Amino acid sequence: MYDRVLVPTDGSHAVERAVDHAIDLASRHDAVIRAVYVVNATNYGGLPMETAWDGIGNALHEEGQAAVDRVVELVEESGADVEVETVVLEGSPARAIVEHARSSNCDLIVMGTHGRGGINRLLLGSVAERVVRASPIPVMTVRVGESPPEDAPADDASAEAADDSGVEPAVGVE
Repeated sequence: MYDRVLVPTDGSHAVERAVDHAIDLASRHDAVIRAVYVVNATNYGGLPMETAWDGIGNALHEEGQAAVDRVVELVEESGADVEVETVVLEGSPARAIVEHARSSNCDLIVMGTHGRGGINRLLLGSVAERVVRASPIPVMTVRVGESPPEDAPADDASAEAADDSGVEPAVGVE
């Protein structure tokens, strides 16, 4: 069913939960994992020309390479017989993820979501939400941020649908 599973990573420890889900799926389906890190170069467009872009760009690419290398390490640590391909891209994260998934013939995108709601999601945005809305490829989101207390009211329908595994149904994928 799945031959190529794309896993976007931001290099954080929290996203390893999504990587674990991708490893499990890839091993069950004999699929390849495609680990992707996107350098969001748009955040640095307003820097003065005197700023050494090469130094900043190199540092961001090194950070990205370390993040995708960590996915390779997690696969090795899991003992799963799964092939991993890695790539560091530049651009708007959601757009780059969707375009790369499409161009590399991925069957599924597995990505973490920090589970922000309300004003935080409005102010900070959600790469996962933008990917879900734009992707013609199925998207599995895995809650990787801190979970709300058990008695906290759900702030949206997807939070109500999340089960104990932290896997949330991807809505908006047609």
